Amino acid sequence: MSIDKNVNHPDHYTSGKVECIEAVQAAMSSVEYMGYCKGNVMKYLWRYRLKGKPNEDIGKALFYLKEIERILKDE
Repeated sequence: MSIDKNVNHPDHYTSGKVECIEAVQAAMSSVEYMGYCKGNVMKYLWRYRLKGKPNEDIGKALFYLKEIERILKDE
């Protein structure tokens, strides 16, 4: 499996009709969702050198940063 697929649409989060992140976002206000994204950015940056897949974790952090950027543009 490619790093891009593991970062943007991992199989374990896309097994139903709705992707997990879409359900999470739908259940939260934009402020709550930005906090969720910020926490994930921090988590992936914290551990990127510890799990043996640094590029994947950096990619995941960037994914959540882009989500924050997208939300801010929509406000």
